[in-house]
Amino acid sequence: MIRRIFLPTILLVLAYGFWVSPDFKEISAGVAIFLFGMLALEEGFKAFTGGTLESILRKSTNRYWKSLSFGIASTTLMQSSSLVSVITISFLSAGLITLVAGIGIIFGANIGTTTGAWLIAGLGLKVKISAYAMPMLVFGVILVFQKSKSIKGIGYILAGLGFLFLGIHHMKEGFEAFKSTIDLTQFAVSGYPGLFLFAGIGIFATVVMQSSHATLVLILTALAAGQITYENALALAIGANVGTCITAVLGSLSANVEGKRLAGAHLIFNVSTGVIAIVFINQFLWGVESISGLVGIGATDYTMKLAVFHTLFNLAGVMLMSPLIGHMARFLEKTLRTKETTGVEPKYLNDAVLEFPDATMEAVRKETLHLYDNALEVLAHGVSLHRHEVFSDVDLEPMVVQRRRAIPIEIDAVYERNVKVLYGAIVAFISEAQTRITAEHSEDLYALRTAGRHIVEAVKDIKHLNKNLSVYVVSENEHIRGEYNQFRLQVGTILRELGGLREDALDPENMGLLNLDSMIAMVEEGDVVSNGSLDRLIRRGLITPEMATSVMNDSAYTYDVSMKLIEMGGILFATRAMELREVERAVILNEQELEEIMEEIAAEEAAEASPRHWRKHASFLRSVGRH
Repeated sequence: MIRRIFLPTILLVLAYGFWVSPDFKEISAGVAIFLFGMLALEEGFKAFTGGTLESILRKSTNRYWKSLSFGIASTTLMQSSSLVSVITISFLSAGLITLVAGIGIIFGANIGTTTGAWLIAGLGLKVKISAYAMPMLVFGVILVFQKSKSIKGIGYILAGLGFLFLGIHHMKEGFEAFKSTIDLTQFAVSGYPGLFLFAGIGIFATVVMQSSHATLVLILTALAAGQITYENALALAIGANVGTCITAVLGSLSANVEGKRLAGAHLIFNVSTGVIAIVFINQFLWGVESISGLVGIGATDYTMKLAVFHTLFNLAGVMLMSPLIGHMARFLEKTLRTKETTGVEPKYLNDAVLEFPDATMEAVRKETLHLYDNALEVLAHGVSLHRHEVFSDVDLEPMVVQRRRAIPIEIDAVYERNVKVLYGAIVAFISEAQTRITAEHSEDLYALRTAGRHIVEAVKDIKHLNKNLSVYVVSENEHIRGEYNQFRLQVGTILRELGGLREDALDPENMGLLNLDSMIAMVEEGDVVSNGSLDRLIRRGLITPEMATSVMNDSAYTYDVSMKLIEMGGILFATRAMELREVERAVILNEQELEEIMEEIAAEEAAEASPRHWRKHASFLRSVGRH
């Protein structure tokens, strides 16, 4: 409702302004061109947000001072605190960074945005930058039509800079010409009433244009043309600084609770900084005059003094708020809580992460891990093991042998409640993401979807395995009980090995795929049909034909569960770094090598081969992997 009234009102005001004054058209066109340049610049930098951005963020945000520096550097480079805010919310929603690191980036972005005021005041208003705009536009547009993503990105950046320069030129010319029509200084208001009034105007202008840079350019060009007073320009700059957090607030609407907390931190910081700047305006003015005298800024060079003021109060805000960052994070976590739900819901999938490929990939990966964590209840309890036992240091083999009881579990109910809904959400999200990302990322997304499918299929196989296992694990026939205990041991050990692989997933020394080869070899050796164990039991009359049929079928289910979990682990845990993938795949055992090792093992044990010996061979295979 508000948007329906707001937009037509703005359009009517602009139309009236165009009709009343040709010079107003010049200024408005300058603002529009500048904003279009900002959009092109953001589009250009988005082309370079994939690939290594995840690792850069992790390395540069593990300490507060690093995240602060990242915010300063990225905003200085991209000249858009709004874009940095949206990127930060997206990556926080995907779980790539912590809330404290995100707050540090936002603080740094507020300092980084002050470089724009310095560039405009020091260069844009003193040099005829329109002369540089045209070549940038020409070269930029040519590059935009190229197929290469990076070249296209450079083209958008060049075109964006060209439009920015052109917009500044038109605003500057418009205010200069406006002097002959009307003198806006007659509307100046002094004292604190003026500060609050013009700060409100600055907030409103920034909310409308969604860019504090555009508002600052408007302020600086008007100040340079003498259309507003220095005092009112300071208030407008404070308002622009407060108003810029509206982009983060709007961006957080489609984010999860972490994104909303970051937007709340942005709002708290900017409003607090604005209040401090107004309350201590006289002290800041004294500081501006002192610094201006030291660096040689002229007494009447108000545009440069405004840049000094803008930097000074943002620095003061960061210095005052930095010691409180922990308290702020805790306050936001208490105030903005995760909503209580009756069922399982996605933690990381939201529209905010779709803006950037790295965030999308990480969100899907973490949600697939969430799916795996939920499936663990079925996978462990389905073979009558507790999760805490699987992931402990307890020797699984004697525990499996000694525990002759089945753990009751309603697999269908748990599957419907904890697995199916989550997997459906992942599939739907990936389908949406496929339309927005590159072919390279699309291949990785397909792999993650495959990992999710393996988890679901493993759960369904466990359901079938559980039917006979629950009966035979308590059987008085020690032979049939022993075979089903081997199924339990195999699945439990695979889960334990995957748990260890998951913990080591970020270790650059970890060669995950080699460990997976060892597990594959274990599973192949443990197949009761191929290793002859089932035939011996039947020939000796140790189990009935009905038992043999059950063992044969359930051996297949155990094999499928194990292989699907291993394949899932290969996607989620053994592909941490892009640069290691090819190395891992180069040394992974191929099928022929695997068959040769299996033949050697079979020759060694011959007729005495038993599924109980497969753990010993796992040690041998791990030593092969290490050497």
